[in-house]
Amino acid sequence: MSTNKTLQVLQAYDGALIEEVALQNWQDTNEMLNKAQAVFANRDEWLPAHRRMEVLRKLAELMREKADEFSLLIAREGGKPLADAKIEVARAINGVELAREEISRLKGEQIPMDLSGAGAGRLAFTTKEPIGVVLAVSAFNHPLNLIVHQVVPAIACGCPVIVKPAANTPLSCVRFVELVNRAGLPDGWCQHCVCDRDTATKLISDSRVAFLTFIGSAKVGWELRRKISPGTRCALEHGGVAPVIVAKDADFEKAIPLVVKGAFYHAGQVCVSVQRVFVDNTILKPFVDLLKDKVDKLSVGDPTNIETEVGPLITPKEVDRVERWVTDAVTAGATLVSGGQRISDSCYQPSILLDPPVDANVSTLEIFGPVVCVYGYDDIAQAIKQANSLPVSFQAAVFTQDIDQALYSAQLLKAAAVMVNDHTAFRVDWMPFAGYATSGLGVGGIPYTMDELMQDKLLVINTAK
Repeated sequence: MSTNKTLQVLQAYDGALIEEVALQNWQDTNEMLNKAQAVFANRDEWLPAHRRMEVLRKLAELMREKADEFSLLIAREGGKPLADAKIEVARAINGVELAREEISRLKGEQIPMDLSGAGAGRLAFTTKEPIGVVLAVSAFNHPLNLIVHQVVPAIACGCPVIVKPAANTPLSCVRFVELVNRAGLPDGWCQHCVCDRDTATKLISDSRVAFLTFIGSAKVGWELRRKISPGTRCALEHGGVAPVIVAKDADFEKAIPLVVKGAFYHAGQVCVSVQRVFVDNTILKPFVDLLKDKVDKLSVGDPTNIETEVGPLITPKEVDRVERWVTDAVTAGATLVSGGQRISDSCYQPSILLDPPVDANVSTLEIFGPVVCVYGYDDIAQAIKQANSLPVSFQAAVFTQDIDQALYSAQLLKAAAVMVNDHTAFRVDWMPFAGYATSGLGVGGIPYTMDELMQDKLLVINTAK
């Protein structure tokens, strides 16, 4: 590397130094782009499907051997509780295997040409080709699985990929790329770039990038979209202020644990975390009482402890922000049901707010912290209208035992996905995962990302004699 600068990677929980990572400057990054562009430009260097499948098979095997190391690293640099970090690693390995299987489904189709006289006497079909150099800009909250979702589809499709991890959590990415190379992917096809914001912006706007995949805030994502070079395609995955509708016939025993998990998983630092819960007023008090009972029992603290259920926020600055938002909501009239206090510089109590003002930050912006807001309603149509009132639209949920009520709510809720009797943060890695409106652009999920990274080439053959 041509720079002597380093980035100190700190534990989210206590700020202890984990490791220093070399920072790459524009000269380094330019060399990465040149290398990626060169291997893609030489069609003789494209990897056939069986080679890509073998690389991913070996990668999954290597990741399985390092599963415990990855789990602990995720807990240390990102603050995700170890039990959940283990699940993230298992998902990441499954994602690699899923992409490997999807390679066999990358195929074109025959196009009928004799539908009119103009096309008669011709044979036509499409083939799939990789789009080109992929740039993946990732987020901190799933430091391994998000990297897998952005990088592995590119490898599976035959696209060179450069990945820029979040500055708070680069180590999982660095270790992952090392394993990719050990798995046999040739030089230049997968590179990691740990750099400052100016270098990243220059990288994103470079014309050699064919596709940008970004996971992060809407403010940053839409700004970056304006900076990409003409011709560069992109996929943006932002956040939401996920709504849950609880009908008066909801099964409490099922709903409460799911709402708690969806709201406080990774301390609420998930783009589809349960944030706004709309509860029929006839059941509001018992619902809130049971919710408080579950939330008050959550274990908060050191994420490397297997018993911990809620870990730290990613930085002390985020604790300050969450504390300020909750205080402002209570001052404006919300009832503080549970929590509402910082535990330390890095941890905040899991909190419940009842009926915060509809214009408060906690009601309109993504909290990205361990706070859930509950609102009573008399008319479910009005609750759905309030749920739909924001410019974000990602995943939503409805709890009811009435199929008609479930379908009614699902049809009217403004969301890319609606979960019935499940929390808004539910996801499996082969399902489509997308925000629309300001919540994102394009479709995630391993097979869907792979589809976006391939382009159709049409071949038309004149068979007329």
